Amino acid sequence: MTKQKKLLPVASLLLGAAIWGVAWYPYRLLEQAGMRGELSTTLAYSIALLIGLILFRRQLRISEILNPAAGILFWISLSAGWTGIAYVLGIIHGEVMRVLLLFYLAPLWTILFSRILLQERLSRQGYAIILLSLAGALLLLWQPGSKLPLLASYGDWMGLSGGLAFALTNVLIRKDQQHGIQLKLLAVLSGTALTGFAATLLMESISDITHLHTHAWLILAGIGGLVFFLCILLQYGMTHIPANQAIVIMLFELVVAAIAAHFLTNEYLTGRDWAGGLMIASASLFSARVNRD
Repeated sequence: MTKQKKLLPVASLLLGAAIWGVAWYPYRLLEQAGMRGELSTTLAYSIALLIGLILFRRQLRISEILNPAAGILFWISLSAGWTGIAYVLGIIHGEVMRVLLLFYLAPLWTILFSRILLQERLSRQGYAIILLSLAGALLLLWQPGSKLPLLASYGDWMGLSGGLAFALTNVLIRKDQQHGIQLKLLAVLSGTALTGFAATLLMESISDITHLHTHAWLILAGIGGLVFFLCILLQYGMTHIPANQAIVIMLFELVVAAIAAHFLTNEYLTGRDWAGGLMIASASLFSARVNRD
């Protein structure tokens, strides 16, 4: 790929990362307006799914969906569903940067899932990335006075589990070579919408929908359109850029999120948090240099 042709997918990933860096804020506004994260996730991804169904209706053929890789498509939907709901609940109930840093342990989980599901062998660099990621996570999660590093909050749990599910989703998407990008995208959107709906029923928050004002619905519609746009950007970028390089470009989200969290919520990280986060980000950077046999 020439430099000019490579510029567009790189720009797509950078734009997507920048938007994701502030996409958490509308969800917090909806939470303040009386809509729980489970329901806002359900409705936002349902709107994005509706857009996708309209635009990609020609790809919705039973013969193309129910092929030998249909089981993988199902697991893509399931893992993507948890990724979406965990991300939203994490950034609503936790500290934005801590949640995102734990989410960006994804390269660690990607290496492990690739070994299990794709039989990709690790180089020495791969093992170094695992150790660096784990060391950063331990430092980030260490609490004064405790003997073991612990997840400090519900948001931390969501960030960690969401990153694990995100890594699994990416590996499954790479493993599934029998479905087109459009069907995989619809699987991601439908899985998140259904997972959010199940969580909404579990939390009995479906009644929140009757108490919303017009401006909340406008925010929700905007999020739905934005989610679809972001999925297109990231799918395009990751189709043309190797996954281990794409994760490095996506680290730009952390920069944008740090600035946004400071000015929008007055959140800040401790020195220990910054040190652990730097180790995690460095592991992601080094993941671009992993060579697998």
